[in-house]
Amino acid sequence: MAKAKQATLDWLKSISGELATTTLNRLDDLLPWYRDMPASRRASVGLVAQAGISSFVAWYKDPASQPWVAADVFSAAPRELLGSISLQETLQLIRVVVQVVEDRVVEHDETLREAVLLYSREIAFSAADVYAKAAEARGLWDARLEALVVDSILSGENEEELSSRIAALGWRARGSVAVLIGDTSESVDIEAIRRLVRRQDADILVGIHGSRLIAVLGRVNPSVPAGSNNGFMKLATALEPLFGAGAMVLGPEVAEVSQAHQSSKAALAGFAVVRAWPKAPRPIAADDLLAERALAGDMLAKATLIQRIYRPLAEHSPELLETLGTYLETGRSLETTARELFVHANTVRYRLKRISEIIGWDATGAREAFILQVAMVLGSMSETDSRKRR
Repeated sequence: MAKAKQATLDWLKSISGELATTTLNRLDDLLPWYRDMPASRRASVGLVAQAGISSFVAWYKDPASQPWVAADVFSAAPRELLGSISLQETLQLIRVVVQVVEDRVVEHDETLREAVLLYSREIAFSAADVYAKAAEARGLWDARLEALVVDSILSGENEEELSSRIAALGWRARGSVAVLIGDTSESVDIEAIRRLVRRQDADILVGIHGSRLIAVLGRVNPSVPAGSNNGFMKLATALEPLFGAGAMVLGPEVAEVSQAHQSSKAALAGFAVVRAWPKAPRPIAADDLLAERALAGDMLAKATLIQRIYRPLAEHSPELLETLGTYLETGRSLETTARELFVHANTVRYRLKRISEIIGWDATGAREAFILQVAMVLGSMSETDSRKRR
């Protein structure tokens, strides 16, 4: 028996070159993706096929020795080969190799059929194991790179490297971007968040900083206009059940991911003060917290309030600016404002309507009156500072 097996083993070694040549020809005939490969990649796949045949011979010599590992076969080719052919293509490659070996050796010795079947099973499972480990390693690398990208967006550092790092993550968004910040918990399902965002024709980067969950949202379709029904607030509302309990603050929309730091800065500032508004909606836009942010020392919020409220009114009509200031100082009383300005109450109503049309805020509402009051104080302070400098 030992002599017969040794004779078979010697015969297998003698035809290994023939098997390799036949396999390469069969690959070229049966697999279109192999034919379309560049010559260097075809050579790498050929090395894998030849290594598989050599491995079968070694395995047949002593099946009970150290278990055959697919990584030994793939080590014959460059590491990037795993990224060049898919697991499905690898299994097609294995099928061709095994079929060539089976056709050739079984006609010589029928008892080898069982050995070929056992070997094909081992090589298929081992190949799947190689790809699984590669995918796991890739997943860990992607997670570290994603965390680094989110950190860079929050800090505003390394902006020149941001585009290349995001491209490495397969970022699909080509439109505007906004940053959403909320609370996290142990039960937060990050993958469910990713799936929901991608179903909404958007892309996402996720980072967890302590108790905060940061989501960088990007619009995949750049033709969708800002503020449309597919806007980021609608997406943030859809994500609300998947975030942890607590506030959710959405930063302003920016044109592209390289500007995402601007959105994250506003979202962080809003998240820090959102609890000052007990009835704040969830989620809430960072710009809806401009007054609280300004009172907390956020210079961007202060400048925004002055530019959006105080200066448009001052440049349009000092009369409207005076009316708004008086109306707020008198506790939003039409009659008292009219007496202070020596005009009719209807004139005050008309001016308040014009103010709302110009700046977009309605002074007759309690919440918006608070924002306007802060803006008026900041605007007056800025004018005083300007006069002192002059």
